[in-house]
Amino acid sequence: MLRISDTIAIEDWELVEQFTRASGPGGQNVNKVSTAVELRFEAARSPNLTPEVKARLKRLAGRRWTLDGAVLIRVEDTRSQARNREIARERLAELILAATHRPRRRIATRPTLASKKRRLETKSRRGTVKSLRGKIDGDE
Repeated sequence: MLRISDTIAIEDWELVEQFTRASGPGGQNVNKVSTAVELRFEAARSPNLTPEVKARLKRLAGRRWTLDGAVLIRVEDTRSQARNREIARERLAELILAATHRPRRRIATRPTLASKKRRLETKSRRGTVKSLRGKIDGDE
């Protein structure tokens, strides 16, 4: 069981780990040992997450969210399978913990009169500069 917070704990049946060979340098060892970890969390079917948390998790996970509602986390940072497994679980826990926090509602504000005036003054100054860049008449 993976404990996220006091109220959220992920059961073992919701997590599927698959070990594959890692890419990149590593000499002969990389061709023999399956150290890369692919952790799959069935988020959409999880009874421990509320629908709001699932929606935020889907947005935070981005392309790690699969079409069938699972979160895929692939780790091949170290040459140790056990350490990669720990890192994958930590990243999943951080992702779920971030999804539990409700974002603050943005309070819409209006621009001040002084900022409107500054903006218009800058626009007119730029317009003047650009109009002076035109071709010079040869009559003068």
